[in-house]
Amino acid sequence: MMQRLWKWGKITAGVGLLVLGVIGLFLPFLQGILFLVMGLSLLSTESPRAKAWLEYLQERTGWQGRRGRREERRLEDV
Repeated sequence: MMQRLWKWGKITAGVGLLVLGVIGLFLPFLQGILFLVMGLSLLSTESPRAKAWLEYLQERTGWQGRRGRREERRLEDV
């Protein structure tokens, strides 16, 4: 029961952040891309489509996240 509640909570929060992100793309005081990335990050654990969108957005914006920076550091050490 608790897992189910946690899953629906993540989905609800992710969709809410996506909505804020879309609104933020048109309003100058909201950081749209930031909210889109946060929403897709939450949803990517539950949906393969959201994970694909997150990867596309990361490529498009150049944002790497924690995993990308770790791999980049590892390549620099070699």
